[in-house]
Parts: sequence; structure tokens; C-alpha cells
Amino acid sequence: MSAEPLFEIASEGDRLRLVASGAWTTDHADRLEQLVDARAIGGSGTQSAEVDIAGIEKIDTFGTWLLERTVRRLEAAGTTARLTEIPDRYRGMFDKVHAANRQPLPEAQKERGVVARIEQIGEGAVGVGWDLLGLVDTLGAIVLASARALRRPRNFRVTSIVHHLDRVGWQAIGIILLITFLIGCIIAQQGIFNFRKFGAEDYVVNLVGILVVREIGVLIVAIMVAGRSGSSYTAELGSMKMREEIDALRTMGVDPVEVLVLPRIIAMIIALPVLTFLGSIAALFGGEIVSALYGGMSPAIYLSRLKDVITVGDFEVGMIKAPVMALIIGVVACTEGLRVKGSAESLGLQTTASVVKSIFLVIVLDGVFAIFFAAIGM
Repeated sequence: MSAEPLFEIASEGDRLRLVASGAWTTDHADRLEQLVDARAIGGSGTQSAEVDIAGIEKIDTFGTWLLERTVRRLEAAGTTARLTEIPDRYRGMFDKVHAANRQPLPEAQKERGVVARIEQIGEGAVGVGWDLLGLVDTLGAIVLASARALRRPRNFRVTSIVHHLDRVGWQAIGIILLITFLIGCIIAQQGIFNFRKFGAEDYVVNLVGILVVREIGVLIVAIMVAGRSGSSYTAELGSMKMREEIDALRTMGVDPVEVLVLPRIIAMIIALPVLTFLGSIAALFGGEIVSALYGGMSPAIYLSRLKDVITVGDFEVGMIKAPVMALIIGVVACTEGLRVKGSAESLGLQTTASVVKSIFLVIVLDGVFAIFFAAIGM
């Protein structure tokens, strides 16, 4: 058993002498902390101090740093302090600890007004550029993997596609129908409430029909899929990256994009148009329910006006958007998943970034499509 550590004081006028003895190791960490804190008397008016460590029987880096910290506290209080009687076998360790953390910490840079803001804008622009390059790189890898799969159909992973299609499509139907149904109800209720002021409640069918089939249906479904399935893609690939499973695939000569990314992208492209169609039907049904209960419109009149309002072109607009949005969501989700580093914090950050970027790009893409279809007369 190591001897109990001691740290005694012997004051001699304006000179302070501290005597350390016993075992100064981590086994006595609590006791040593108490002794050192109790001897923190640098403000006692002494001009010089020495710490005699000849009586120390055993010491490690923990004890060495406590003694060094005592000397530095005394020096900070204006006392000339030093260690004395250092055994030769410990001198190298004391020299290393004495030299540690001698450089002052750099001062935090102060904000420089307009210049700092310009720097932030520049850094943000560079970050956006790297994000776009990453998306293009992943998209190119997906195209190459698709070409290889078409050349070798036997290697096409149909089982994986069906598995992800079940998760992205079939298991998401319930929440998609519920959300779109409620959105249709809300649009119809607000439309009737405002059109009633002008005696034009019947035009709520135009509002619900056009808005749901062309814009809201596909947009709401895409946002839901980005939050539900896109985040799942990122978390799955990120976990594989953390466990070095992706590196193991590369070591075995297997392309991770072909095995992990391509089936997920294909499943997303197939599932999103189907979910969009079902979600649009649910939203139109919700509009019919509210029109009947809140606006007094019979289902027959609602359906009759709906057939006059909605054209095949409106339906095509929504269906054309869906696979493109699915591709964007899948590429962003997989790109962020492959960027995960070896920590849980990185996984959380990339998953959050995946959802935010996917939703942002989906909304921007919807606006671009709206301008494009208006320009070509659809």
C-alpha cells in the first residue's frame, strides 16, 4: 500500500516552504486535490517560496502536474516559487510538465463589422459550392452504377429495391394519406370562408383541384418523404460509414454506390409518384368532405365541377415533378450519409443537414418547375 500523501507548510518570515511527501499518484487524487487547494495561499504576502519534494516516494504525471500548478499559482500571485530536491529519476517528467502550456491562449478575434459579414458570406458561398460539387459527384456515381447494372442485369439487386420500396412507399402510405387529407380539408375550409364573402363558394373546387394536383400534392408528399425516408437513408449510410462497413465493401472490390445507394434511389423514384397520386386523391377527398359539411355542396356537384376544372395537363405537371424531386431527395440523403465521420455528433449533424437541404431544394425545384410550365403553356 502506498504511503498517504502529505503537503505541509513551514513559513519562515517572508519565505514560504512547502514539503511534499508520500505517494502523489492518481490513487490519492481526491486527497491530493484537497491538499493542494488548501495550500493555495499565494496571497499571504510571502516574497519567495520553495516546494521540497525530496520526501515523495512515488509520483505520476497527475501528481507532477499538481505540484507544477501550485508553483504557477504562487507565481501568478507575485511570489517567486520553485521546486527543489527533485529526484533524478523524476526530473525528465518534471521538465516535460514544466514546459507544457506555457504559450498564452490566442485571443478570440473580434468581430470586424462589415468585413466579418463579407467573410461569412464568402465562406457560405464556398460551402454551397462544395455542396453542389458533392451532389454532382454522387449523381455521376449513380449514373455509372446504373450503366454497370444495365450491362450486367444479373447483378441488379431487385431484392434490395423491393425492400426499400416497402419502407419508403408502402409503410409511408398511412401518414401521407392522413397529412394530405388534412391539407385538403384546410384548403377547402379557408377557400369557402373567403369565397363566401363574394358569394362564390363553388370556386373552392377550382382552388382545391388546381392547387392540389399541380402544386401542393407533390410538394407536401416530397417534404414528408424527405423528412421521413431521406433522414433514414442518411442515418443508415452514416452508421455504416461509422462502423467502416463501406470501407470493407471497397476493400472487397464492391462498389458501395451500386450496392447501397442505387437501390435506394430507384425505390425513391418509384415510390414518390405513387405516393403523390394517392396523396392528391386524399386531399381532393378531404376538400369534398369539407365542401359538403361546411359549404353545403353535394358530392355530385363537387365531382362534376372537379372534372371540369382538372385537366390531363394538370395531372401530368404533378407527375412529372414527382420523380425529379425523388431523385433530388435521394441524392442529397445519400451524399450526406457518405459524409458522416466517425462520431455520433457527425451523424446527427449530417442527418439534420440532409433534411434541411432536401426540403430547400424541393421547394426551389417546385418554383423552377412552376416558371417552366407557365412558360410552355402547361
